[in-house]
Amino acid sequence: MRYTVNCSIVFPDLPLLDRPAAAAAAGFDAVEFWWPFADSVPGDHEVDAFVTAVADAGVTLTGLNFTAGDMAAGERGILSDPARAGEFADNVAVAVGIGERLGTLGFNALYGNRRDDLDPRVQDETAVRSLALAADAAARIGAVALLEPVSGVDAYPLRTADDAVAVLDRVGSPHLRLLLDVYHLAVNGDDPAAAIDRHADRIGHVQIADAPGRGEPGTGDLPIADLLARVVAAGYDGPVSLEYKPVTADPFGWLTREGAPA
Repeated sequence: MRYTVNCSIVFPDLPLLDRPAAAAAAGFDAVEFWWPFADSVPGDHEVDAFVTAVADAGVTLTGLNFTAGDMAAGERGILSDPARAGEFADNVAVAVGIGERLGTLGFNALYGNRRDDLDPRVQDETAVRSLALAADAAARIGAVALLEPVSGVDAYPLRTADDAVAVLDRVGSPHLRLLLDVYHLAVNGDDPAAAIDRHADRIGHVQIADAPGRGEPGTGDLPIADLLARVVAAGYDGPVSLEYKPVTADPFGWLTREGAPA
């Protein structure tokens, strides 16, 4: 099994551009990021600095989120907002351009929160168009777009793996796949093991953190090693993202302590 480190949540005390090198120093050859810029369409110099930091560290950028809006303020994506569809399309072009330079395999598209002033059907129709655009753009560089159930924000409408797969079915693109995050599913009351069994053929990426707490495996109650073995047995052969908040002195020690596949 190959692991990739989510540098937007791991190494929280380091400047963002120093984190790929920190992942390499910890023994990893792959990283991923949430959208790493303040703007949906950053300047060329910002993009070049990010690409250089990843390339100079000698790691592959396996995953990158499309813009999610103002996450600190509670936003979780913009792609279902009709007023921001153009902004999302522009962001897709930038993100896929970065991915083409760095060998990215998947682009995570957060669906966006429900808005009280919009008919949910209008948001869903916008989302289908935006996700189809993202999937087509990703496919042009041999990658996929990903859709993720998320916890922690009540207005986010995709809570379970079934919720996300229903959207995949509406879009109908083979280049849009399920991002299976065992932490978010468990916190939302979904069963990660059952989700793996039910949707194995739709999984495009896997992320892990323990629950409760979102710490590294072994700090909560989830059977992470068993879930990883299950998803591999179901046919998943992509990287597994370490997307957790380190809470122990050795945030990667669980890889041997917990008997994780390696």
